Amino acid sequence: MVRPRTGDFLYSEEEFDIMLEDASMFIENGVAGVVAGFLTLDGGVDALKTTRFAHVAEPVEFCFHRAFDMTKDPAGAFDVLGGIRGVNRILTSGGGTTAPQSLSMLKALLQRSQLLLKQETRTLTILPGSGINDKTIGDILTLLPYDLHEVHLSGGAWVDGGMQHRVDGMGMGVGGAGEWGLWVTQTERVRAVCALIREAEGSSR
Repeated sequence: MVRPRTGDFLYSEEEFDIMLEDASMFIENGVAGVVAGFLTLDGGVDALKTTRFAHVAEPVEFCFHRAFDMTKDPAGAFDVLGGIRGVNRILTSGGGTTAPQSLSMLKALLQRSQLLLKQETRTLTILPGSGINDKTIGDILTLLPYDLHEVHLSGGAWVDGGMQHRVDGMGMGVGGAGEWGLWVTQTERVRAVCALIREAEGSSR
């Protein structure tokens, strides 16, 4: 992921230049894809910055991340991204806190993706993410008839970082378990989701 700071997705020209340099460096070092997102101050997709970034990222896959969920008009945002060559997928929760809570919007986005492919023979993959685990993947898989092909999850949990000396009241600004913990992908969680996906794919054939 190419992101120079936390906070919003309204980047200055200086920040954007850094992002272009970072993307170029990642590509030179053999990454399969890059992830980024750019918005305008009024909550739209920044088409100019996204187009410029897509041009730099063109040798690899470019995923527009969950900045998409911060737009004021998801359908309009999809149409803007659909018109930018080099944007391959959109990572989205469907505009809600989690993807399983936003199935109707995800369905609508998948249908727009199908229409784009039919009208312009251009693939813009919808990648549902946020809140996906073995308890919720079943809801997401109800979208298989709408050409759902991918899902995104961390499968992670906080584990103790092992630091014994911990100064009371001090931290690095993360807060909660993140101050002294590590976010680690849990293999069994990922395997459980994969097993349910394989089962659903088998029954849908």
